Amino acid sequence: MVKEFKFPDGFLWGAATSSYQIEGAWNEDGKGENVWDQICHNTKKVQNSDTGDTACDHYHRYKEDIQLMSELGHKAYRFSVSWPRIFPSGKGTANNKGINFYDNLINELLANGIEPVLTLYHWDLPVSLQKIGGWESREVVEAYVNYASFMFDHYGDRVKKWITFNEPLVFTIWFYSRGLYNKRDVRGGLISSINVNAAHAKAVEIYHQSKNPDGLIGISLNLSHVYPESDSELDKKAVIYTDGIYNRWFLDPVLKASYPNDILELIEKPYNIPKIPKNDIELLENNPIDFLGINNYSCTRVSAKKEKDLTLLGNFSKTNKVKGREYSEMGWEVCPKGFYDLLMRIDEDYDHPMIYITENGVAYKDDKIINGIIQDDDRIYYIKRYLEAAYQAIKKGVNLKGYFVWSLMDNFEWIYGYSKKFGLIHINFESQKRTWKKSAYWYRDVIKANSFNI
Repeated sequence: MVKEFKFPDGFLWGAATSSYQIEGAWNEDGKGENVWDQICHNTKKVQNSDTGDTACDHYHRYKEDIQLMSELGHKAYRFSVSWPRIFPSGKGTANNKGINFYDNLINELLANGIEPVLTLYHWDLPVSLQKIGGWESREVVEAYVNYASFMFDHYGDRVKKWITFNEPLVFTIWFYSRGLYNKRDVRGGLISSINVNAAHAKAVEIYHQSKNPDGLIGISLNLSHVYPESDSELDKKAVIYTDGIYNRWFLDPVLKASYPNDILELIEKPYNIPKIPKNDIELLENNPIDFLGINNYSCTRVSAKKEKDLTLLGNFSKTNKVKGREYSEMGWEVCPKGFYDLLMRIDEDYDHPMIYITENGVAYKDDKIINGIIQDDDRIYYIKRYLEAAYQAIKKGVNLKGYFVWSLMDNFEWIYGYSKKFGLIHINFESQKRTWKKSAYWYRDVIKANSFNI
């Protein structure tokens, strides 16, 4: 028996990308260097020594890519702006050629009936700002606020959905603790996360004071439902710690204007973390988000063997594959139940916020081709199950308004280079030829019908 899953009228369907992962043109038209330019050029931390120098050449091919979106029937496009394209040094004099690029991009989207959803920051910090301390510095917070203010005033007449930051957990705690910027520095990551939350709140405040304050502004958090591998007390405690730093440390500030006390107690003495400034809390309290963006790909399973393992960043996440579970090319578990449980938990614990799924997708090999079409049935099956979970959450009352698949096209996947394929569109990175995958045709039909069948 065929089941139809019909989404609410006005549900917003689209795809997501980020500037460094697709634009290329890393040193053209006055653009300044960002931290990923330096990571790619000066370290050996990226697979196959790949770089984002050219990527998908979207900087030169944006009209072609927007035409693809139009043919796919996308209602919205979530993209990020390269901060050093606008301000090559992070602050100071703006770069007109960079400004014009995003003017042209936004105007082309609107001309094709596609709503622009603009992410201000997706990890490409100007190098000049990293040199003065990066996100550990309140001077960088002020530079970000000035950048955001410029963006609101210049593009706010056309852009009505804004995202302050993409996945602060990743570019603060994870990147710092893994030494991606320099040395391993957990404390630096924690300080940075606090500063980013302050920058976010100030940006929300500035937006509502801007000359075009009639849109919505939010933040995109990568969130993962956490399960214990057993019923042991240690595993249950590991869930609390993991959920605390992966989820609550970022959810609580933007949705409750507070930080979780149990995590604060864990970090204050071991990492010499100063008390959260009172002004930060007041800013968060006075500037609530209009919507929460959720990026979700998998769930997290944890297990602890010893009491001493139960530290803030304890090594108790389960990374070994378990027989009977399904995994993507990233090694991430395919976990639609975790997606459903996450949506229900956020709705219940955080007072029914408006939600957009700002990223969801999967990497597979994509090596089977029939009649010139990549047969990525496994990707279609993945997205179907996650959309079914989203549908069921909506039926239970979750205020979910839209879904953006990651990603529009294969791209530069950070430390994995070009080895992982998430796109609906295949990119030949030598010829830059764009080719629809089977999933692109399927997703086009989902958007057109506002529904799908299983």
